Amino acid sequence: MAKSNDKAVNKIAGILRAIAGKPHPKNFTTAIIAAAGSSVRMGGDTTKQFILVDGKPVVVHTLLAFEAAECINEIVVVAKEDECSLYDEIREKYNITKLTRAVPGGNTRQESTRIGSDAVDKRAKFVAIADGARCLVTPEEIDKVCHAAYQWRAATAAIKATDTVKIADKSGFIEYTPERKYTWQAQTPQVFATNVYRTAAYACRDEGFEATDDNQLAEHIHIPVKLVECSKENIKITEPSDITYAELVLQRRKLKE
Repeated sequence: MAKSNDKAVNKIAGILRAIAGKPHPKNFTTAIIAAAGSSVRMGGDTTKQFILVDGKPVVVHTLLAFEAAECINEIVVVAKEDECSLYDEIREKYNITKLTRAVPGGNTRQESTRIGSDAVDKRAKFVAIADGARCLVTPEEIDKVCHAAYQWRAATAAIKATDTVKIADKSGFIEYTPERKYTWQAQTPQVFATNVYRTAAYACRDEGFEATDDNQLAEHIHIPVKLVECSKENIKITEPSDITYAELVLQRRKLKE
């Protein structure tokens, strides 16, 4: 009887921790940082993850945010093969203690994140998949999405759309207009129970289904994904103008410290 009561108490305590914003010790979470992109739209010889923003490479800002997030236990980077060794230097220089390894990515982002999911610690109950180029994400946002995933098995950072969204047909004409109150723009991290993510990733691979983000993998096997409202500042560095914006945001944050 005593053991049964202990189990009930522990279960209730875990639920209360999730509600209160405390990570449950059993929810070992690995961040998979996707940093194997070709940076075509950015131009130049330096891949965007290594462009300096406020004195540090873009990807370092991202890694430091995940390092500081309470819910993250481990970080795995999926990188370009010729850049994998650079992450050993980054770990030492910036004291990113949660970074355990960098592995070569695949031909697509979808393939790369699937490869990353196979490289996580065997204790990982959840994976938090994020763009290495989202250097303005905050530890608080990361934890917020993780806590939602602990409750719902799948959750994503997102922002509510402020513009009216139009769905076009194949000829580029408006087909219909969805209600704006139901439209969101997805960001990262996108957090999933590890078994859910792997099931979705391999099912989509086997069926030849190509997704535009990791949420769509879960959607494809009918797993509901909880939307978690985050900040408009959580942009993905894609074009040169994004660097200027990121510099301004980081400088403003410094002034607030």
